[in-house]
Amino acid sequence: MTDSLRRLLPAILLALSTGALAEQPADADGFTRPLEQLKFNPQLNQREFERATLVALVNNDPWEEWNRRIYHFNQRFDEWVYLPVVNGYRFVTPRFVRSGVSHFFANLGEVPSLANHLLQLQGKDAMTTTARLLFNTTLGIGGLWDPASRMGLERRSEDFGQTLGYWGAEEGPYLVLPLLGPSNLRDTGGLVFDTALGSAANPAVEAGLTAQGTTYYGLMAIDRRHINDFRYGQLNSPFEYEKVRYVYTEARRLQISE
Repeated sequence: MTDSLRRLLPAILLALSTGALAEQPADADGFTRPLEQLKFNPQLNQREFERATLVALVNNDPWEEWNRRIYHFNQRFDEWVYLPVVNGYRFVTPRFVRSGVSHFFANLGEVPSLANHLLQLQGKDAMTTTARLLFNTTLGIGGLWDPASRMGLERRSEDFGQTLGYWGAEEGPYLVLPLLGPSNLRDTGGLVFDTALGSAANPAVEAGLTAQGTTYYGLMAIDRRHINDFRYGQLNSPFEYEKVRYVYTEARRLQISE
């Protein structure tokens, strides 16, 4: 997830969690469409709100059954593997080390952001990102610190999915990517571009040094989960999948419209 999406996610999810929805018994495998099985009590004063909530949560998800299975896999992987590794990382590393690692990867992320600012004809943001990259790489010792933010140069993250949206590309069907989480067809293509560009900014990975490349991507994955506050099951709702899908889709539309 991007920085702005991470900031938006908890607030929107909490707002959505207040919707009262009546659930029918689940099917045998639990991976079909529970929203289609909802029934409404006409005596409830919340009926219209429930109908409005139902309409809002419905999305372009033709592969929902498969996506739900991937979502379930991601949840189990997160609980059994990812979070234990992240918790171990937090236990053995001091705060300033974790902060330096996060700044380092954020600094490398300025490279695809800069490219996408240029592709979206955002001259001012491109200059800000260039200045951030220069200051943090030099004064910040390879990006381990973030002096640019203290200078008032705010990070303005952009990705190729936003660039495609800027030029009119449709978002396409909703997707849940293994280990990576919510996406759509357009953003998945954008992710490939951004990953390739980010890797090109790292000489060790570009040189094909397998051990260093594995360490780089492994540490990057740990850091990304470390800075992401989302936890599966935190909504305590049978419709968490629908709410996450809704939040992701609306947040991406908001980012592209900015």
